[in-house]
Amino acid sequence: MDKLKVGIIFGGRSEENPISVKSAQEVARNLDLGKYEPFYVGITKGGAWKLCERPGAEWEDSAGRTVVLSPDSGGVRGLLVLEQGRYETVALDVVLPVLHGRFGEDGAMQGLLELSGIPYAGCDVQSSALCLDKSLTYVVARSKGIATPNFWTLTPDEKIDGDSFRYPVFVKPARSGSSFGVSKVSAVEELPGAVDIARKYDSKVLIEEAVVGDEVGCAVLGNGTDLTVGEVDRIALSHGFFKIHQEDDPESGSENSTPIVPADISARSRALVQETAKDVYRALGCGGLARVDLFLTADGHVVLNEVNTLPGLTSYSRYPRMMEAAGLPFSEVIDRVVSLALARARR
Repeated sequence: MDKLKVGIIFGGRSEENPISVKSAQEVARNLDLGKYEPFYVGITKGGAWKLCERPGAEWEDSAGRTVVLSPDSGGVRGLLVLEQGRYETVALDVVLPVLHGRFGEDGAMQGLLELSGIPYAGCDVQSSALCLDKSLTYVVARSKGIATPNFWTLTPDEKIDGDSFRYPVFVKPARSGSSFGVSKVSAVEELPGAVDIARKYDSKVLIEEAVVGDEVGCAVLGNGTDLTVGEVDRIALSHGFFKIHQEDDPESGSENSTPIVPADISARSRALVQETAKDVYRALGCGGLARVDLFLTADGHVVLNEVNTLPGLTSYSRYPRMMEAAGLPFSEVIDRVVSLALARARR
């Protein structure tokens, strides 16, 4: 059989660019070259698209030719590689958008891929946009009877009455990931500074009541009702909150957190987390893959935290670790994600 030509897009303009590069490196290490012919497209922090040999920490310094994704679904379904006033075409069978955060995980890239007519892995435009915006995620989840924290949103110029909240609260950019711009606020005088920090990442700010409970997660894979879940994990925190992607050397472990997989929780709680994760996934219209993060309270209830439609795939990330614990190595996860993308395109 001919190899599938796979476009792997990584990097991007968001603050999560370095994490995306690390995720793409893991994809490259686990991609079966007997099945796939990869074409690596790196997007610089400034937004330039480059065709490169392989993702790496210094890929921008040795980036190759300029490349664009053609939106011409009736003609060139793939890449246009530009050089010295000329271009060549590279047809693609499928695209893996290994991108995190805005302009990659928010529906923007998915919209371009829809225009291109090329099958792509992961969630579609609508579910990507819903899940990156935490306030919209909560609204939709609540409409399906799924518990969420109490929350408030701030528009760019909106003032806030800090005395109206019960502390502690978490202040977050509504549309960002990997804990960038997140602050835990324990007193009213800390609130304005936390809002200013969040607004560095997004004009829309989310304030949510702290949920007392353990942070747990569930990796989900599949389309529609046919879903596979990984082992549940639990993030054991010594202090603060989970932000491993912002630490200096996450590959060597975290300063304040330890992931426990499988989670050291009861069988009943494990089943509840997995079933709730699937309910959330379906309610938000997710497809391909996503990681659903929840809180497990002392009385055995679960509360939604957030949904990552393109979860981290780095060597220290939760999603591949949870799938591995359930018997699915990362190479097989890639195979399934590609198959799901092709199956969705045939519908």
